[in-house]
Amino acid sequence: MDSIALHDLTLGYDRHPAVHHLSGVFEPGSMTAVVGPNGAGKSTLLKGITGILRPYGGRIERGVLKTTQIACLPQRAEIDRNFPITVLDMVIVGLWSHIGMFGGMTRELWKKAGTALASVGLEGFEGRAIGTLSAGQFQRAMFARMLLQDCPIILLDEPFTAIDSQATADLLGVVRQWHAEKRTIIAVLHDLDQVRTYFPQSLLIAREPIGWGKTEEVLTEENLLRSHRMLEAWNESAEVCCRRGM
Repeated sequence: MDSIALHDLTLGYDRHPAVHHLSGVFEPGSMTAVVGPNGAGKSTLLKGITGILRPYGGRIERGVLKTTQIACLPQRAEIDRNFPITVLDMVIVGLWSHIGMFGGMTRELWKKAGTALASVGLEGFEGRAIGTLSAGQFQRAMFARMLLQDCPIILLDEPFTAIDSQATADLLGVVRQWHAEKRTIIAVLHDLDQVRTYFPQSLLIAREPIGWGKTEEVLTEENLLRSHRMLEAWNESAEVCCRRGM
């Protein structure tokens, strides 16, 4: 499995940086939390890794990884839950790489879809409209879809926000299983206690990097305070690749 290496990476919008001069490596099989204040560039970083955003500066090296080998769970706010499809319809999208545009579902693939739903606690929900699901049930369905994608790289953007504690515990179990299978997991998270308990590695950013490494060494009070101060002082009109004075 290939690593994901960032080299002096700058990402942004409208020629203004949202992630600035970030370098480091997500090692194969690592499990990393991306943390920082609101507006720190965390979601932007995931968009860069998936290829949705092209770098303004620096580069992202993915080795021989294809974009189809990266499964990404966006924030729930980015998903239209009013779309008139069933839970099963949504979940089998995870099999796209197996069936393609003109392929068909085989008995084995239907069985895989059912197993994925059962593994996240949604057995019997196949025919439910996604708009009828609770926040926790909807997130379970999204995890089932990612199970079917069966990718070596897993990106999660605030996966446990606004869902109940039982759903969080169950889905953390799925994440830990992915980690046991040596998949590379990168998750944007806000709950620092959760990060300290479950995520061995952390990347703390505030547009610019603060720390990247072992969680207990990165999430210090000093670093967290520095991240808030850096973001407060950030010049929103800064041009790409122009550093602030510190």
